[in-house]
Amino acid sequence: MKRRTFLQLLGGGTACLPLLPLLTKPLAASILKSPVTTNRLRPPGAVPEELFPAKCIRCGRCVEVCPYRSITLLDIRAGIHAGTPLIEVENIPCYLCMKCVDVCPTGSLQRIKQTEVRMGLAVINTFYCAAWVGKVMCRTCYDKCPFAEKAIRLDQLRPVVDQSACTGCGLCTYACPVTAADGSKAINIEPLYAREKVTR
Repeated sequence: MKRRTFLQLLGGGTACLPLLPLLTKPLAASILKSPVTTNRLRPPGAVPEELFPAKCIRCGRCVEVCPYRSITLLDIRAGIHAGTPLIEVENIPCYLCMKCVDVCPTGSLQRIKQTEVRMGLAVINTFYCAAWVGKVMCRTCYDKCPFAEKAIRLDQLRPVVDQSACTGCGLCTYACPVTAADGSKAINIEPLYAREKVTR
């Protein structure tokens, strides 16, 4: 889809926003529902999800500048979130190059240091993790973590995540060799910070 066509569709959708109260509740909920879920995250430095769809102007600069093609733009099926950036860490994680935050013109992605990034929090499923179950001595997430011994450390050869240092980049999830029955990995990124409510 060409950018012009996409913007025309987006403009038409925006014009229909006043009609949202007239829609059925399930349809309205699907249009407004955030795409940010487990392993689906906003790029580094993103403002809380409550503000993001209004602040982002859908310019696509973050996508263009990302050298790893980690960032994609959501299509029209994402409702009011169409055209906003998202990273699916199981497909391509964030390598924390921080180029996207430098080109964002609206502050939707705020300029922060690499160590201050909080896209989400890595959560280990100890029922599936090979190291925790004791099947093999796996330390893949530890080896791939850009902040090993800070964000992830080994405790009796089992990985443990430190909430204060985890950036939520998803490199551990991408590298994890274990996939559960529901399709999740043994370590997944939960977008805890995106769900924080704005108090001011």
